[in-house]
Order: sequence, then C-alpha cells, then structure tokens
Amino acid sequence: MSRGGPEVTEPLRSLLDQWTVSLAQVLESMTDQKPTVKWQSGITLAADPEALWWEQDFHISPDARVWIAAPQPTWEHAGSLTLKAAGLETVEISEARSTWLEILSQSLGAMARSISQLIGREVTCAAGTEREPETVPENGGAVVIRFNESALPPLWMGFSPSLVSVICSPLSASTVETGAEETGGQAPESLPSPRTTFAPATMDLILDVELPVSISFGKTEMPMKDVLKLTTGSIVELNRGVNEAVEVLVNHCLIARGEVVVVEGNYGVRIQQIASRLDRIRSLR
Repeated sequence: MSRGGPEVTEPLRSLLDQWTVSLAQVLESMTDQKPTVKWQSGITLAADPEALWWEQDFHISPDARVWIAAPQPTWEHAGSLTLKAAGLETVEISEARSTWLEILSQSLGAMARSISQLIGREVTCAAGTEREPETVPENGGAVVIRFNESALPPLWMGFSPSLVSVICSPLSASTVETGAEETGGQAPESLPSPRTTFAPATMDLILDVELPVSISFGKTEMPMKDVLKLTTGSIVELNRGVNEAVEVLVNHCLIARGEVVVVEGNYGVRIQQIASRLDRIRSLR
C-alpha cells in the first residue's frame, strides 16, 4: 500500500512546523550534530514492510492520535548516531530501535504542548504503542531529516480525523457543551484564547516534585569473593583521585561536578561545572 500526498490544512501546517523544530532540537541534543528537519506535502511513500510504526494518543478527545512511520535506515541511523555520541563503539539494532522510540517520545511531548497552544487547553501524551493505522489518514505529511547534507529516507506522519477536528475547530460546539456540563448547564462566561500558553502553569505543576540528589565520590568493580571478605575497617579504593571533582547526580543522572566543602560542620559540594549533553547521555547508560 502506498502513502499518498495528503491534504494539509493551515492549523496542521503550524503543528508540523513546530514538531519538526522540536524533533531537530531533540536530535541535536542527543547526537551532538545539528540536523535539518523539514516536512513536505504531496510526497508518495512506497510500502515499506521494515518501517517502524508508532501510534501516539493524546489526552484531549477519543481517538485523537498521530501515527509516525520511520523507514529502518532512518531510525537505525538516528538511534546509532545517538548511542555513538554517548560513547558506544558498536550498536545493536535493538538498542538503536529503542533509542529512536525515546527520541520520538521526547518530540511528541513537545507536540502535545503545541496542541495546547493551538486549542487553548492543556494536552498531554497518553501511552503510545507500535501500531500501524487500519486506514491511511487523509491528513499528514512527509518529514525529511538531513545530517551533513545527507538526506535520510523520509518519515511519514498522519493525523486521525478526531485530532484534526479538535485542532481545526478548537472552539466548536462540543467544547461549549462540555463547558456547560461542568457549570451546571450554564455556558461558561468566557473561553480561553486558542493561543493561550500553558508553559508557566505546566512548570508550576512540576516545581514541587521531589527528586533524589546524591554525590558520587567514585566507583569501582570487585569480584564477589572480594566483596564477601569486606569487614569493618576494610578499605575500598575508588576510581577518582583526591583532587578530582565529585559528581552531582539528580535522579541518578549526572548534572554537574564540583568540589567537596564543609559548611557549618556538614559536607557540601561547590558546583564548578555543569555537565554537558554528552555527559548526561552517557550517565543514562
């Protein structure tokens, strides 16, 4: 089955514009290379049995979702490039696959925020899954990724009719009816502007989230037989010198390095360096 060149309405054009920007930003942060990502309409994509399909639902209305088909050369290249930037010399295809899905997850989270701005109410991602649509959506576009002027086989993104309806008619009668039900049958006095930005409100929701912060003085590997010999007074040698900076970990992810200080009788760390994107990726391995 071939993928034709579907119609792209103005609100969907805006959404695709914003998503390609966010996808480029995610790829740049994870690969340490700056790609060019652009979408195009009117491109016919031939059937590809090796394509990796992803179905992403949004918490907005029933059946509001997008589908993304990635040819294997594209997702394998992007995933491998990310892992090699993190220091892996050889990459298994399964690792490249899971890394590509993580790239998609981050970019689609940005798409949810873009939808929020378009319709004037907060939207979040639901659980996604690897699944191809039963019928080809009428709305969508092809997305081309270029690294160093070399174009990868294009992705294809399609929008469900339900999502298209919400995006193209953000202040439809169904929205008003929902508001009336929540206000006891009375229509709400005012509706939010379709261009309302939810970034501050979203940030407020996470500012009080507690995350574990730990300091790593170093690491070592020991055979089990040596671990069993440890007793009170045993000394374990670490892989970090006395004058080397310690690592500051947030939720087990490296974010900074610093020196150990004493503050009113308690140990502390003076931040000397914020970890680079590459260091943060490596710490997740």
